[in-house]
Amino acid sequence: MEHCTLEEAVARHVRPGDTVQVLTGHSRWTAAARELIRQHWGRDPGFTLVMVSLSSLGALFVQGGLVRKVVTTYSGDSFPTYTPNPVFQAAYSSGAVEVEHWSILTFVQRLEAAARGLPALVTGSLAGSSMAANEAFATVESPFGTVGLVAPLSPDVCLVHAAVADRAGNLALSEPLLEGVWGAWAARRGVVATVEAVVDSLDDLGHRVRIPAHRVLAVAEVPFGAHPGGLYAPGLPVASYGEDIDFWVGAREGTRADIEGYARDWVLGPATQEAYLAKLGPARLDRLRARTDPESWRADAEAHPVDADAPVSAWERAAAHGAREVERVVDSIGADAVLAGAGVANLAAWVAVARARAAGSPVSLTAELGMLGYDPTPADPYIFNHRVFPATPMLSDASTVLGMVVGGPGTRTVGCLGAAQVDRHGNLNSTTIPGGPFLVGSGGANDVASRAEACVVVALANPARLVEEIGYVTSPGARVASVVTDLGILRRLDGRLQVAAVVAGPEPRADRIRALVAGCGWDVEVAPEVEELDPVTGEEVLALRRFDPQRLFLS
Repeated sequence: MEHCTLEEAVARHVRPGDTVQVLTGHSRWTAAARELIRQHWGRDPGFTLVMVSLSSLGALFVQGGLVRKVVTTYSGDSFPTYTPNPVFQAAYSSGAVEVEHWSILTFVQRLEAAARGLPALVTGSLAGSSMAANEAFATVESPFGTVGLVAPLSPDVCLVHAAVADRAGNLALSEPLLEGVWGAWAARRGVVATVEAVVDSLDDLGHRVRIPAHRVLAVAEVPFGAHPGGLYAPGLPVASYGEDIDFWVGAREGTRADIEGYARDWVLGPATQEAYLAKLGPARLDRLRARTDPESWRADAEAHPVDADAPVSAWERAAAHGAREVERVVDSIGADAVLAGAGVANLAAWVAVARARAAGSPVSLTAELGMLGYDPTPADPYIFNHRVFPATPMLSDASTVLGMVVGGPGTRTVGCLGAAQVDRHGNLNSTTIPGGPFLVGSGGANDVASRAEACVVVALANPARLVEEIGYVTSPGARVASVVTDLGILRRLDGRLQVAAVVAGPEPRADRIRALVAGCGWDVEVAPEVEELDPVTGEEVLALRRFDPQRLFLS
C-alpha cells in the first residue's frame, strides 16, 4: 500500500480495459471518479463501469468516451427530481454503450458472491421481470425448491472514498452504506482509496473499519472527496458534510446545455483537489458542513415557505389518496415497516406513516440506503437526507433492508412505489419503453415488488401510464395490492386489478367511474361495489407540501 496524490493513485492503479467499481455508499460520488474522467477523457480506455447508481455526473463517463459497458441499477438524474438523462438515453439506445440492468439487491449480491468466492448467490428478486434474461441470472430446480441465482461480479479495481485511513491503510467508513463494501473485497487487484484524512491510529474505531489494509493499493488524502455527495462521519476525527444539491442540479443542467463546457469547468480544468475546492470556495464548503445539523432544515423552510393557496395538483390528489391507502394496507396486515420509493410515492408514504404512528401503530419507515426507523425532515423531499442519519435508530445497508427488512420472515413490509408505467397485472416499468426512450432503471423497486408483503403504487390515471401490457417489466406485479391515482383506486380483487374506489366530485358518480375507466389503457373491470372516497382535505395537501414546499414532485 502506498500513500500518494490522487493523480498518482489513479494513474498507477487503474488500467485501460479495467472493470472499475465506483463505491458510492451514502456519498454518491468520489474525487477518484472525477480524476479517472479527467485522466481518460476522450482516450477510449474501454472501461466497464460498475456503479450501483449513475447520477447526472455519471453521464460524464459516457460523454467522455470512457466506458464500453455499464453495470448498474439506475441511470438518470436525482436532483431536482428523478428524471431520465439524455446522455444515457442516447448512448444506450444507439448501442454505443452496453448496459446491464440489475436491481440494487441483485447488484449487491453479485459483488457479495465474488467477495465470498462463491459460484453464485441465491436471490428472491428478478423472477418475473425482464431482468431475468440477464446471462448472470438463472432460475434452477434444487432439492430445496426453485431458486434464483446470480453469478459473481469481480471488478479489477474499486474506487472508495472513506472518512479516514490509518497509516497502514485500514479504511474507516460509516453507515448507511447502500451497496456495502463487497466490491472492495471482491476487486481482483484491490482498492484505490481517497480519505478526508490519514490518522496515526484507529484505536477504538475498529467497528468503523470496513476495508482492511491488505485490500488497499493506495491512499490519497483528499478533503471533501465525496463532493458533491456528502459524508457522514459520526465519532470519527473528521467533520461531516451534507450533499451539495445545488451542484447536483447544476450537473443536470450541464448535461443538457453544454456538457463539454461543463466538463471543462468542473472536471478537466481543476487539475488537483485543491484547485477544485478553491473553485467551490470556502463559504460553500462551510454551508455544506452546516447542512449536517439535523435542525438545518429550518433555513430551507424559511427560504421556501409552503404556499397553502396554490391549486391542488393531480399529483397531490394522487399522493393524498395514496397516503390513505398505504395507511389502510399497513393496518390490514399489521405492517412493521414501509419502504418509500422515490418522488411522490415517498411523500405519500411519509404522510401515511406519520398518521399511522400518531394513531398508535408501531410501523416505521425504511429505505434501501440502509435506514430503518428514520423520520423525514420538513422542507426536504429527498429520501437520502443526511440530516436524518443521527437520529435514525438503525443504519445499515441495502443487503439488510432489501434482503431482510423487505421479505424476511420476521418483518412485514409494505412498499409504496411509483413507475412510468403500470399494466393490468400490476407490473411496473421504469427502465425502457421498447422502441422508445430509456427511462432510469429499477433501483430497489424490483426487490421491493418481488418481496414485500404488499405494494401500493401511486400514479396518474392516463392511458399512457396505465397500459394493458408493458413492454419491459422492471418489477413484477403479483404483490401489487393497489394502484392509486388522481381519479380513484384500482385494487386487486379476485386476483385482478379492478376499479374499487372513485374520487368525490360534483359530477354524477357514474361519470367519475367512467373517467377512471377511460384513464386505463385496457378494458378494466369495475368492482360490484365502488367506494366513494372522501374529498382530499387542505390539511392532507399541506402535510405533503411541508415535505416538498417547492412542489418539485407535487406539481
